[in-house]
Amino acid sequence: MPVEVSQKQIRLPLLALRGLVQFPGMMLTFDVGRKKSIKAVTAAMESNQKIFLVAQKDISVDDPQLEDLYRIGCVCRVRQVLKMPDNGVKVLVEGLYRATYTNFSSNGSFCIADITACEEKAVKNRAIYIESLIRRIRNEFERYAEVASNIAPDVMMTVATSEDVAFLSDFIAFSVPAPFDDKQYVLEQLSPVNRAKVLLEMLSKEREITLIDNKIGEKTRRQIDENQREYYLKEQIRAISDELYGDESADEIDEYYNKVSLMQAPDSVKDKLRTEVSKLAKMPSGSHEGTVVRGWLDTCIALPWEKLDDVKVDIKKAEKILDRDFHGMKKVKERILEMLSVYALSPEITGQILCLVGPPGVGKTSIGKTIAECMGRQFSRISLGGMHDEAEIRGHRKTYIGAMPGRIINAVKNAGTRNPLILLDEIDKLGKDYKGDPSAALLEVLDPEQNHTFTDNFIEIPFDLSRTVFLTTANTRSTIPEPLLDRMEIIELEGYTREEKFNIAKKHLVAKQLNRHALTAKNCRITDGALYGLIDYYTREAGVRKLERSIASLCSKSARKIASGEAEKVVIKDSDLEKMLGKHRYKPEVILEKDEVGIINGLAWTAVGGEIMQMEVSAMKGTGKVELTGSLGDVMKESALAAVSFVRANATRYGIDEDFYKNTDIHIHATEAAVPKDGPSAGVTITTALISALTGREVRRDIAMTGEITIRGRVLPIGGLKEKSMAAYRGGVKTVFIPKENIPDIDEVDETVKAGVRFIPVSFVGEIIDAALVGTDEIKSTGDCCHTQKQKSVSGRISQ
Repeated sequence: MPVEVSQKQIRLPLLALRGLVQFPGMMLTFDVGRKKSIKAVTAAMESNQKIFLVAQKDISVDDPQLEDLYRIGCVCRVRQVLKMPDNGVKVLVEGLYRATYTNFSSNGSFCIADITACEEKAVKNRAIYIESLIRRIRNEFERYAEVASNIAPDVMMTVATSEDVAFLSDFIAFSVPAPFDDKQYVLEQLSPVNRAKVLLEMLSKEREITLIDNKIGEKTRRQIDENQREYYLKEQIRAISDELYGDESADEIDEYYNKVSLMQAPDSVKDKLRTEVSKLAKMPSGSHEGTVVRGWLDTCIALPWEKLDDVKVDIKKAEKILDRDFHGMKKVKERILEMLSVYALSPEITGQILCLVGPPGVGKTSIGKTIAECMGRQFSRISLGGMHDEAEIRGHRKTYIGAMPGRIINAVKNAGTRNPLILLDEIDKLGKDYKGDPSAALLEVLDPEQNHTFTDNFIEIPFDLSRTVFLTTANTRSTIPEPLLDRMEIIELEGYTREEKFNIAKKHLVAKQLNRHALTAKNCRITDGALYGLIDYYTREAGVRKLERSIASLCSKSARKIASGEAEKVVIKDSDLEKMLGKHRYKPEVILEKDEVGIINGLAWTAVGGEIMQMEVSAMKGTGKVELTGSLGDVMKESALAAVSFVRANATRYGIDEDFYKNTDIHIHATEAAVPKDGPSAGVTITTALISALTGREVRRDIAMTGEITIRGRVLPIGGLKEKSMAAYRGGVKTVFIPKENIPDIDEVDETVKAGVRFIPVSFVGEIIDAALVGTDEIKSTGDCCHTQKQKSVSGRISQ
C-alpha cells in the first residue's frame, strides 16, 4: 500500500499516545481527553490535517515532556473528529510514514515539533530469502491465531494475501494485542528484514503468553460458577498467582510456610501446621472454613512453643522488692522467699502452686505481680470471677463460629514465653452450669503430672505448661472445690491492723496519690493524726482500698485549693477531716464508761478485721424461757444453750438459785442486731454475762474475752486472735482472756498490742468468772496463766 512520504522537515502538532502505537498505512481510532492533545488535533484540522503521533514511555505521566517520549513516531492524517459528551473527542487517523522529531516545545497550548521522515533501509537480501521470511511470519501468525480468540477474519485474509514484508510486519504488529513497548520496538526498526525478525520474536512470545492465559482461564472456569462474577475475578487472581509461582500456593500460603519454618516448635507441631497450610491452599479464598483455618494458624504460630525466658532468682534482691512493696506480712513473705529459694536452686522444678486467701483489698493481686518481678518472669492475669463455661479455660472447638482459644493459652500467647507467671484471680468465684464446670478444667492446668500435655480444644495440639508458674487468689477457701484445693498450698493473708494500715498509707498510698494529683510533699501534707482519723472514722475494711480512696479525695480537694490560688500549701490535720470529707461514717469501738451487770465485751472476727461485740444478758421472772436475739447463727445459739447448761450444773457454786431455769426467763442479745453473727468463740462471753445477770454482780468494763465453751466448762481454742486483740486494743480493753491453747498465736499479735494489752490464758471458764466479776479479788497470776518462763516471754503481759 503506497503512502505519502515527505522528505522535507515540517513543523507539526505533536500528540502523545498513552498505551498505543500507530504504524504507517494503518487506520487508528482513539479517544483524546487531555486539553493539550485536543488543541493539537484542532490545530491539525485547521491546517493540513497532519499530526505527529508518538508513544509516551510512562502512561501515568499526564503532561509529558521531551524525556517522556520515544524518539520515533508516525506522521498521520486526521480523517475524522467526533466530539464526545465528556468534553473529549474521538479521532480517526491514517498513518503516513515513520518520522523523528526535533525542537520539541510544550510551552504553548499544545505540543509542537519539527518532524523529519525516517528513511527506510533498502532490502538487499535475495527474493527467495524474503519469500522464506514471509512464510515464517505467516506460519508464526497462524500458530498465534490458533490460541488467540480475538483475530478478525479480514486480518487473517490480509496476512494471507500480502507479499510486502515491510507492510506485513507493520500490519501484524499493529493488529496483535501486544504491550505497547514491544510494538514501539517494531516501529523503530527501519530495516524491513530486522523488523520481520523482531516481529517473529514478538509473535512467539505472545503465543506463549496467550497459552498461559488460556490455561489460567480454563482452570478458573472449572473451579467457579459462571454467574458469580466477583468470585470469578478472585479465582482468576488466584490462578495467576498459582501459575506465577509454579505451584498451587499464593503469596499468603508462601508466607504461612515461611512462618512455620521459622517457628521454634517441635517437628510434630510444624508438620501439623504444614498440613493445615496445604489444606488452606486448596480452599476457596472466601470460604468460611478458610477463615477458621487462618485464625487457627495465626494462633498456633504466635504461641511460644519452645521459647523460654532466662530466669534467675536473686533471693536478697527479691527480699528487698517484697519489703519495698509490702508492709508487714512477715509469714507471707517468708513463704514466698522459701518458694523463690527452691526456684533459685532448681529453675526447672514444677508443682509449687500457691493460693493466696484473704479479704478484699489486702494486696493479693499485687503480690502476684511482685513475685513475677522477683522471679524475672512475664506476668499474665486471668480473672476467673463469674466464669461458668468450661470453654473459657479449654477453648472452643474451631468448627464453631467465633471459636477462640481458652484463657490459659491466650495468657501464654500474650506473655510471649512458655515460662511466665500466670495469676488465676478470684478462683473461689468460679461458677458452673449446663455448659460445664471450669473448676474441673482447671484440674489439668494445675496438676504438674498432667499439664505438660495440656490440650486446648481450639489448638488441638498438646502444649507444655509444666514450666509455667501458677498463682491463685481467693477471698475464702470454703467455696473452692476440694480436688482443686488439694492441688494448691494455701497462704492466708489476714486483714491489716490499724498500725499496718497507718504504715501502708504513710509509706505508699499518700505518695502514690500525691503523684497522681500532681502534688508534692512540699505543697500538700497529711499528718499522722489525719491518717489515723481516716482509718478510725471513715473506713472499716480489711484492706486499704477505701483508705486509698479517702486519701485521693483529700488530695483532689487540696489540688483545687492550690489551683484556685486559695492556698500555696495545704496541711491536712485530724480536725480538718469533717470539713473535707463530711461527718464521721463509723463510730469508734470503746468500752463502757462503768462496770455494769450482764454486759460484757466479747471479741469477734470479721472479713474486715476484728471487732468488739458486746453481749447483753437480762434475767427476769418468768417460766424459764431462753430468748436469743441479735441475728445469731446456729452455732452461736448452740454456744448459748451450752452456757445455760453449764450455769445450771454449777448454780450452787456461784450462789444462783438452782430452780432459776424454772422461774426465770433469760434474754441473751448481741449488739448490732442487723449484722449476722455465728461461731463458737462467744461461748465464754455468754457464760460470764449470764452468771453476772443471775448473781447481780457487775462485770469489769476493761476486760474482754474469747473462747469456745463446753457444757463442762472447758475453754477450747478459737481463730483470728490477731484481729480480735487489735480490736480490744483500739477499744481501750486492758485485759483479754484467751484459751490456753492459743498461746502460740500471740507471736502473731502486733507488738503495739502486746505492750498495751494483758493476755490471760485459761483452760476453764471458772478462771474467767472469778477474775472478771466485780467483788472478786483483783486479776492475778494463776497456775494456768504462766506455767513456765517461756510462756511469759511469748504472751506479752500475761499477768500483773
